[in-house]
Amino acid sequence: MPSWLDDILRDFAFVLGEMSPYLLFGFLMAGALSVLISPAWVERNLGGKGFWPVLKASAFGVPLPLCSCSVIPVMTSLRRHGASKGATTAFLLSTPQTGADSILATFSLLGGVYAIYRPLVALLSGVLAGTVVSATGRDDPADAGPPEACHEACCHAGPTKRSRAVRMLQYGFVTLPRDIGLTLLIGIAVAALISALLPRNFFADLVPPGPVQILVLMLAGIPVYICATASIPVAAGLIVAGVSPGAAFALLMTGPATNAATVVTVWKVLGRRACLVYLGTMVLAAFVGGWGLDQFLTAREVRMAMHHEWMPLWVKIASAVVLLAVLVVGVATQRRSRHETHEPSESLAE
Repeated sequence: MPSWLDDILRDFAFVLGEMSPYLLFGFLMAGALSVLISPAWVERNLGGKGFWPVLKASAFGVPLPLCSCSVIPVMTSLRRHGASKGATTAFLLSTPQTGADSILATFSLLGGVYAIYRPLVALLSGVLAGTVVSATGRDDPADAGPPEACHEACCHAGPTKRSRAVRMLQYGFVTLPRDIGLTLLIGIAVAALISALLPRNFFADLVPPGPVQILVLMLAGIPVYICATASIPVAAGLIVAGVSPGAAFALLMTGPATNAATVVTVWKVLGRRACLVYLGTMVLAAFVGGWGLDQFLTAREVRMAMHHEWMPLWVKIASAVVLLAVLVVGVATQRRSRHETHEPSESLAE
């Protein structure tokens, strides 16, 4: 086997082993939250005007296990059911940036400082955007329009006859891996490629750490969608290759929270002003948050956090095997579901 291929496989196994125990527990927590905190419950608690609903909306969004397909229709439904533009914007901004599973996965690869800093900035950015929208625009729930339809499994709670435990396990280890499994595997593979093939200071030599590097990574994340969990190994690989923790953080913020579908929906549901505030707040929070992180966290400290050895090796290996099986099954069921959805019926084929 060529040495470079051996390096890639070794780094892939390392990242998978480091993430898997925390990610499996995160999936379990996400499943529990999906049962205990339903989108309908969120809707009932985010009505009214003022700062309090904005704060609640942003705080609710941080741990919620809403997948990328369900954030938009839930946001639209919130607006339709009386949530203010400010609260709706806060929820939309904070939710995709992080979640129960990605917080634990962040701790596994990037350390405790990152794991605390990331949801904190997500909370503050949501509050800032919601407050600005509330202060600068007229709030008329009638202009929300009909809720966007969502046909993905993650948008539905599932049959009510099933017990909470079954629905929790189904969401945590079937639905959620099906939604993020492919992107997560791609993210780990990209991290392994970066770590194995690029020199240690490759990116630092191209663009030295500092405001310019933060800006470059932030702009790179805006047009590309990558879910909050799958972006973590990519950020870790970039840090190993010479990117500062702050620049990697800017990518972690903009990648999950900005994409064409979200921008178009915000423009349609909340209006031009709210959409511009949403984008402006995201850019500002990503840049300032990245710059702030660089002031007290170094790449060396993050790399040291990647190699914490307190967890037994057999736990990492067993968790990696289980996680890989869960993700592969999730990807396979997703592909089969898409194939069945697009397959013409016999009556149409005849």
